Amino acid sequence: MTLAEFKAADPETLKDPLRALWWDGQGDWDRAHEIAQDIEDAEGSWIHAYLHRKEGDTGNAGYWYRRAGRRPAAGSLETEWGEIVETLLAQPSV
Repeated sequence: MTLAEFKAADPETLKDPLRALWWDGQGDWDRAHEIAQDIEDAEGSWIHAYLHRKEGDTGNAGYWYRRAGRRPAAGSLETEWGEIVETLLAQPSV
């Protein structure tokens, strides 16, 4: 799936990590966060970290970056969103 196809996808056809990011891309932080809270792996922690960073809660974001095994992002939110999406789309299981 390409990034353009992802953006045009029906979110109900996406696995939870991408579905959370899809909703965030639509401006629905709450729905994205609700989904991310239930993803209990490194991907979910990365998404959760990004969402808390976006919210402005850097302390909570730091916790989730550590759980994800990642350094806190320093670039723009848009860049990080794209990086997470591209990483997930490159995985064969997504």
